[in-house]
Amino acid sequence: MLNLRFTWSPFLTYGQFIEVKENTVIYHQGEDGKGFYYLSKGEIKITILSDRGEERTVNYVPEGMLFGENGINKEPYSTTAFTTSPSVLYYFSDEALLKVCKEHPNAATIFTNSLIYKFRLLAEIITFLDSPVEQQMAHYLLKLVNENGKFAINQTAFARYVGTSRITVNKIIQKWVKDGIIKLSSQTIDIIDINKIREIQRSDIKNLSNLDMLILSSSQE
Repeated sequence: MLNLRFTWSPFLTYGQFIEVKENTVIYHQGEDGKGFYYLSKGEIKITILSDRGEERTVNYVPEGMLFGENGINKEPYSTTAFTTSPSVLYYFSDEALLKVCKEHPNAATIFTNSLIYKFRLLAEIITFLDSPVEQQMAHYLLKLVNENGKFAINQTAFARYVGTSRITVNKIIQKWVKDGIIKLSSQTIDIIDINKIREIQRSDIKNLSNLDMLILSSSQE
């Protein structure tokens, strides 16, 4: 959702500036919430642990986005967040959020929209969990391009995102290249035929509930 990026940047003076190294855990799933964060520089990986103890990548937070929004009011974090590169963050406590919203009423709308978007991401994981791997890959490819404007991720990380093996991801990527759907440049995937990717993403849409279809539509906004 590119229209959310950098919309919180006017309020950074209300937050606490933090520099963190690569592979630093920002918060753990289930930990009592202590506020939320804005990613100014670097990258944050968001994961979730299932009841069976399986870790699944939920999202890669791009620069200019909030994360950990559900940690306000001391609510437990529903995911784990850690850095994948040296990063610059701004931390916002509950008190800081109240002050921002009091002095800038539009901040409440920005924060709420970001929080709703994150709930959609979790709902998407549930929707696509049992879908064919190719359909999941098409969905996450479109999502990451929609958020970042491009897709730059290695195949091992993409495999963890989808919850499958690197070999399986590579086979599907090579198939898409052969079919002229995408092209590869270093670690970047460029979509040539976006309609075909959307067609693959929606291949099992007839089996989805009305709620699932709404989530799918929302992810294209």
